[in-house]
Amino acid sequence: MELRKIKDTRNVIERIKEGSIAEELNIEAGDVLLSINGNKVKDIIDYKYLISDEYIEVEIEKKSGEVWLFEIEKEFDEDLGIEFTNPLIDKAKSCRNKCMFCFIDQLPKGMRETLYFKDDDSRLSFLQGNFITLTNMSDEEIDRIIKYRISPINVSVHTTNPELRIKMLRNKNAGKIMTILKKFKEAGLKVNCQIVLVKDVNDGLELERTLNDLSSLYPSICSVAVVPVGLTKYRENLPKIEPFNKESAAIVLNQIIRKQNELLKKIGTRFVFASDEFYVMADYPIPHYHEYEGFPQIENGVGLIRNFEHEVDKELKNINNNKDLNKSYIIATGTLAYDFMLGIKDKILSKFNNLNLEIVPIENRFFGKLITVSGLITGQDLLHALTKYKDIVIDGIIIPKNMLRKDTEVFLDDFAVTDIENELNTNIIPVEVSGKEFIKIFKRGE
Repeated sequence: MELRKIKDTRNVIERIKEGSIAEELNIEAGDVLLSINGNKVKDIIDYKYLISDEYIEVEIEKKSGEVWLFEIEKEFDEDLGIEFTNPLIDKAKSCRNKCMFCFIDQLPKGMRETLYFKDDDSRLSFLQGNFITLTNMSDEEIDRIIKYRISPINVSVHTTNPELRIKMLRNKNAGKIMTILKKFKEAGLKVNCQIVLVKDVNDGLELERTLNDLSSLYPSICSVAVVPVGLTKYRENLPKIEPFNKESAAIVLNQIIRKQNELLKKIGTRFVFASDEFYVMADYPIPHYHEYEGFPQIENGVGLIRNFEHEVDKELKNINNNKDLNKSYIIATGTLAYDFMLGIKDKILSKFNNLNLEIVPIENRFFGKLITVSGLITGQDLLHALTKYKDIVIDGIIIPKNMLRKDTEVFLDDFAVTDIENELNTNIIPVEVSGKEFIKIFKRGE
């Protein structure tokens, strides 16, 4: 989300959905929502709650300055078809924690302002899937989540040990997590949890305790993701943290696999899932497709590899006769997925003739070699790794779209796709992290 939009607290309408109630009433982009049923609209949660009734009165300020009052009869919970310039219709709540592992605190100076904004807002969790700690909220705000039934909500738990959570998050309110989660269960809310695992801090017996506590709140807590702490090279004056390695990652996976088997028998679900990074780091086989139980935390890097391969296999299965492409591509990926993508390459080549593919792992020089995921690769690192291919005639460089800012063609370091294209004299082909969309490139022969 753009920071300027987060800071805009007026309820400015950006777009009207075609065929909606708002379109029928001639409400337009640029108009401002003033009130619903005489109530000021504080944020998007207020808005969703206030428009749910079958009869509502909506006050709109037109771009001309005129104020119109609409009396609207509609179906219960029917949407008006209004989208706002600021999706929160309020200022986003920033995080006041000083987490020992906070990734934003590990960013170098001089990057875009938006990258340094720490959000900890329940509304962003509801709207965009962001994980929040619940430590920066008053009792009144917690009650509001329950009253308005903001669900599902994604919560960064890390540990249920009150003293340890206070230490890890450096927030005196952090120890109340189980009390809040129990309230959510009583209210029937759905929650997905995340544990950022820090070696020798919240792993081992502490992880066991946390998983026991969280699984006791099933089915309100639907799933738990365990991801390794991300460590950049910019950790000056921050707590010393030891990175996971092959041996320690294997210990974590063995513990999680045992817990999955235990919980599968006890509550009928594996409940806890390790991120792909742990499996690659430990050199363990990625679990089967069905073992991810619908991929509840795929956005958290849990099962992304398996789901991608499943989609690739499905698309390739539909190709009956080998297609003659006469094309050549470079596929750029993070070092984490390099070996995996070599296997994907072989599957693709078995279905297409005269196709040359080269998988190039991009080492993260900007953040440090411990950062291995594609979503944190910068334009300058991509350029550095691919410069040696500058004079080779190819049809394009395929990159995952998560290397770019959402809805843009700009990398984290403000390099634009066109900058890379001009330097390398070839096309950059961004593609969604989807096996289906990936295979479409070869089917079309771009």
